[in-house]
Amino acid sequence: MNKPPMLTAQQALEHLLSHAQAVMESESVPVQAALGRVLAQNVASLVDVPPLDNTSMDGYAVRSADTKVSGAVLKIAQRIPAGSMGTQLEPGTAARIFTGAPVPSGADAVVMQEDCCIAEGASDQVQINTITTPGQWIRRRGEDLTAGKIALPAGTFLRPQELGVAASAGLTHLNVKRKVKVAAFFTGDELSLPGEPLKPGGIYNSNRDTLLACIKSLGCDATDFGIVPDSLEATKETLRKASKDHDLIITSGGVSVGEEDHIKPAVTAEGRLDLWQIAIKPGKPLAFGAVRKPDTSGNNPANPETWFIGLPGNPVSSFVTFLLFVRPFILKLQGRNIRAPQSYPMRSDFDWLKADRRNEFLRVKINAQGGLDLFPNQSSGVLTSASWGDGLVDCPPGETFKAGDMVKYIPFDALLS
Repeated sequence: MNKPPMLTAQQALEHLLSHAQAVMESESVPVQAALGRVLAQNVASLVDVPPLDNTSMDGYAVRSADTKVSGAVLKIAQRIPAGSMGTQLEPGTAARIFTGAPVPSGADAVVMQEDCCIAEGASDQVQINTITTPGQWIRRRGEDLTAGKIALPAGTFLRPQELGVAASAGLTHLNVKRKVKVAAFFTGDELSLPGEPLKPGGIYNSNRDTLLACIKSLGCDATDFGIVPDSLEATKETLRKASKDHDLIITSGGVSVGEEDHIKPAVTAEGRLDLWQIAIKPGKPLAFGAVRKPDTSGNNPANPETWFIGLPGNPVSSFVTFLLFVRPFILKLQGRNIRAPQSYPMRSDFDWLKADRRNEFLRVKINAQGGLDLFPNQSSGVLTSASWGDGLVDCPPGETFKAGDMVKYIPFDALLS
């Protein structure tokens, strides 16, 4: 019997994203509590920003008609600090003005103070040592935001700068999507938690801390169901518990077809599952499906299933497949715009001469010469390669390269937010 062909990374991702739908529920939170959330609806500004024409410089507000030649001398008729309103500017006069202060009526330009000096022998007169043009150094009313117009569209991921926009629009609260709820558990009788004595032939569970941190870094509510024994019943029971109040279940390990790999039969018994072989390295096996939610009311719940993604157990494979597949899936659940992670052409300072039929993701670091160095051990079990590195080289199937060639570099920063 022929094995089905391996999926490409793009095919696997497209299949995942075709199923993910943004959570519908939302809540109103204070602006300062909205960092890392996603807007559930459009946000309109309550005010014009700025509310009045104002100066972007310390200097003098003038009529450009009075300063058509350099060296014009004008009487200083008023002083306008930020937060104050001036009076009508009469011809032949100037107003001393400070950054952010409203430009007085009659004035159509601001001259920055570096282009001015107090007229010799007349402390109440200023000499304008430049030719002015209408509108210079003036920020116009509403040039940033206009009252009633959309300031932030629905689906916007709220970073510090978006919170600043909301505040400048006069808003105190924002309606945001509720947080995506993600459950995680880890399979393998060989696993122990740090602080516990290692079993004979055992290892410490690094995937738990890595994956939970990845989940939390995306702004999700994460629930840790811990290490599940290698048994079918224990795996099924944990799936039932995890499906109850979560949008997504993530596991690592147990997605192969060995006698102690219970994820496939457990998910199949509690829901449905596709088990894929993906043409990437590290991280070939990936499981995707859904687990039925328990229906304690006797009626079908509005959302009867919890999504399931099973990652490979090797720590680098688990980490890389989370970045490539789980992260964009979660972003879509959150209602965020999905973009391919930013990549950059960079110079390889190493040879890669082992062509593979899979798409390889190599752990690399930018060196002092502006090129990329390769971690010497690219094994899927060597997690220090990801800690040492600051990104991945995306090497397409069947390709090789030599030192000096340009390669596609994806920084971890682009994959962890």
